[in-house]
Amino acid sequence: MIAYLGRIVHDNDAESKLDDDVSSISKSLDLQGSIENGDVSSLASKDFGGLYSVKPLFLIKPSGAEDISRVVKLASRTSNLTVAARGNGHSINGQAMAEGGLVIDMCSTEKNHFEFLPINGSHYIDVSGGALWEDVLTRCVSRYGYAPRSWTDYLSLTVGGTLSNAGVSGQAFRYGPQTSNVTELEVVTGKGEITVCSETLNSELFFGVLGGLGQFGIITRARIKLQQAPDMVRWIRVVYSEFEEFTRDAEFLVTQKEGESFDYVEGFVFCNNDDPFNGWPSVPLDPGHEFNPTHIPQTAGSVLYCLEVAFHYRNSDNPTVDTAVNGLLGRLRFVEGLKSQVDVSYTKFLLRVNRAEEQVKANGTWDGPHPWLNLFVSKSDVVNFDRTVFKTMLKDGVGGPMLIYPLLRSKWDDRTSVVLPEGEIFYIVALLRFVPNGPSVEKSVAQNREIVNWCIKVGLDFKLYLPHYQSKEDWERHFGNRWSRFEERKASFDPMAILAPGQNIFRRDPSNIIISREF
Repeated sequence: MIAYLGRIVHDNDAESKLDDDVSSISKSLDLQGSIENGDVSSLASKDFGGLYSVKPLFLIKPSGAEDISRVVKLASRTSNLTVAARGNGHSINGQAMAEGGLVIDMCSTEKNHFEFLPINGSHYIDVSGGALWEDVLTRCVSRYGYAPRSWTDYLSLTVGGTLSNAGVSGQAFRYGPQTSNVTELEVVTGKGEITVCSETLNSELFFGVLGGLGQFGIITRARIKLQQAPDMVRWIRVVYSEFEEFTRDAEFLVTQKEGESFDYVEGFVFCNNDDPFNGWPSVPLDPGHEFNPTHIPQTAGSVLYCLEVAFHYRNSDNPTVDTAVNGLLGRLRFVEGLKSQVDVSYTKFLLRVNRAEEQVKANGTWDGPHPWLNLFVSKSDVVNFDRTVFKTMLKDGVGGPMLIYPLLRSKWDDRTSVVLPEGEIFYIVALLRFVPNGPSVEKSVAQNREIVNWCIKVGLDFKLYLPHYQSKEDWERHFGNRWSRFEERKASFDPMAILAPGQNIFRRDPSNIIISREF
């Protein structure tokens, strides 16, 4: 069977035979799940970014870790097969694709694990790496009244997918990213070994996989920290005309102690005009509330800034909510008259982007290309970034949200594979473009490249989040002095460079197998 697979990889004439042999390959692997032809029309050949389309050899729908292990071991016995784990397909630049390789549909394993675990007075949930965060949320809250502490904005993402990157939202200033809120993993390594790891057990694998871009193992189970879920959220947006005032207030809020600030802090840039997607109409939370531009100072420029915050509370706390929220807002310097707020359930708040997804799907833009760009920018350089990028390059918007808000380095674990700018405070910048097919896609990609090249040219302290580079030199620059550690982890856990080929970090080459080194 290995020889047969080798012929398929090298012989284009064999494509017509694939359908007939899918069942025999499945039997040979002894899969409990299923296997499908990697046709170009299948979900494995595309992703949310819509910028790339490549044809895998097969799409595997495993029943669990054992199936995944068999697939990886099969690849290791060939000279060129690679394996990519695909969550819910929300990569932007083809990171979860495997051209001519094997793509594993992790969503087929989403129901494999769901166990609530009280341990030494704390609470955890064991979930499958293929579980969607939205399902974890609703099941945890409805069954146990608990929920994970750290989230992403959009929850139709898999647990394993976000943990392989970092997982960031407005709670990360307090609890760190999702990678800082997991205590145990089950992983299938690039050698096909099923390994349980934690901070104290197989710790090099544990920290390597967290933020490891899929390079060292495929996450099949994760143990996530929980906290008691609030009942309600007061969701508020306030507006600033000056970037320095916006950042001062945002940094003040994220550096306060728990109980002395909001529970969620984010922000975004929007155009100082009435454009429905990029301007004033994007700010109000209540459909019945209109943005009143007469409150905007005459000194305001082409862009404005919105600070978005949320305060959690129990139903029994309702009489004290106004006092607490007004006390916090009273310390901020936003533009008077430009405040919008609503009270919503905790679950509804966390699923806010999923509801927006329904609206965008209705107008047909959800399925279009998404040339997004995500960066971490040091506090020391963020004013320069605003001046050049937001106020100049992007003063007319990007056809979608332009997020920017501060995070705290001390809430991240340096032992993971994630790399960050220097300094305690840095900002996440997310340019979430929704563009139609055609020339605008190439223009957006070119503008993203221009922004990154400018950051490099002027020496900004920045890192790409959800990084995508084409050359080894770029990856070495991205990881900096942590490149050698990343290489060593690859050599230890995936020495044949089988996993996550779409990241373009290591290439599988039988004449250049990575040699393991002692740490």
